[in-house]
Amino acid sequence: MDFYQISGEQWYLLFHRELLLFTAAFFAVGVVDEFALDLSYLWMRITGRISTPHIRTESLPQRLLAGDAAIFIPAWQESSVIGPTIAHLLASWGHDNLRLYVGCYRNDPLTIASVVASARGDNRVRLVIHGEDGPTSKADCLNRLYRALCDDEARYGREARMVVLHDAEDMVDPAALALLDLSLWRADFVQLPVMALPQSNSRFIGSHYSDEFAEAHAKSLVVRDALGAAIPGAGVGCAVARKILARMGPEPFARQSLTEDYELGLKIAALGGKGRFLRARASDGRLIATRAFFPSRLDVAVRQKTRWMHGIALQGWDRLGWRGTWVDLWMQMRDRRGPLAAILLASAYLLIAITAAGWLASGLGIVAPSEYSPLLGFLLLINVLGLAARSLSRAVFTAREFGWRQGLLAIPRVVVSNIISIMAGRRALGAYIKTLRGGPVTWDKTDHSDHPAMVPWRELVRVA
Repeated sequence: MDFYQISGEQWYLLFHRELLLFTAAFFAVGVVDEFALDLSYLWMRITGRISTPHIRTESLPQRLLAGDAAIFIPAWQESSVIGPTIAHLLASWGHDNLRLYVGCYRNDPLTIASVVASARGDNRVRLVIHGEDGPTSKADCLNRLYRALCDDEARYGREARMVVLHDAEDMVDPAALALLDLSLWRADFVQLPVMALPQSNSRFIGSHYSDEFAEAHAKSLVVRDALGAAIPGAGVGCAVARKILARMGPEPFARQSLTEDYELGLKIAALGGKGRFLRARASDGRLIATRAFFPSRLDVAVRQKTRWMHGIALQGWDRLGWRGTWVDLWMQMRDRRGPLAAILLASAYLLIAITAAGWLASGLGIVAPSEYSPLLGFLLLINVLGLAARSLSRAVFTAREFGWRQGLLAIPRVVVSNIISIMAGRRALGAYIKTLRGGPVTWDKTDHSDHPAMVPWRELVRVA
């Protein structure tokens, strides 16, 4: 048939079939990948290779840690949340050999005032003022805190044993610091789970993070740890042995990276350090984790996920390459699939619209009904089963931490997660192209207004 003689109906059928085949084939690869992870998780659960131990928190050190601990919190325009974070942290962690380093900028007087007010004269707090106007980058602020730590170590003649990273909006667990302290006897880097708390005022945008973190930090990272792969940092609730941090040079945090926390864990593994993901429950059954409220507005959520996708998937490929064991390569592939997943999701939603229009046109007799080959039909069946399995898995892990109501809501929130990923993928590709042209890497931080420390504890913790 002559190319120019193809009718509009034939063009529609051709485009629909090819797009469907492309999307179904790549989604099937993703289904196989997730199925492999699920099988690994189930097998190791059955055989006892992975479990969630219960810790007698009353037996953990209450006053003195095994060595000095330095807590780093970088802050730029965080006056609304930094106060509750500091006050709750100091009240929860009463250890005498703790030093809290809070990094602020000289052109951010409101955050500086909030830090001073919340410290209430506690001599464990160090307010560190950056010498440049903010924001520079989060990694740059962390490096400034590291220099302040080095100055204190030289002044007092005592080196810290560990550095713990947190964000300005975090609510720490009372048992977390002592648990990290004990864990560093057998590791150089330890990451605790992060709990993104459901939000009654944002049941879909803000609360979809609850589903993602509940599954990732109860399954994906647990399997990653059990298989011996390098553990990436989440930037909060993670502890680094001071000695290995010193091996990373005068600026251990990657200034030009948007996800310096993610890179930190992988770089420690590349230096021969041992990383662990530690999931444990306290005596009362609560998960020992860092709790926080995540963005509740669409634009802020898209901006945050843009930074994650840009830093982990695109910059990570450039800056870290592909290295390690086959397990490391598998996990790196999973980490960096975000932009491709965004393209596939956009194609899938476009297909839904095209297919609906095709059904309508077919019912009106305008076009012939679409016919699928056995191969395409098989791929579509795999996709449907995979989607059902993914939705069920997310619902189960969410329900385990937040109750069955949140578990049921996790199923429709999959659509919200997909839409945000599509929007973030487009912005991440655009931002990456700008950096390739020489554009600067800036702190595209997330705005915060609510803090979990202002909510009664019983409403935040579900005893499992």
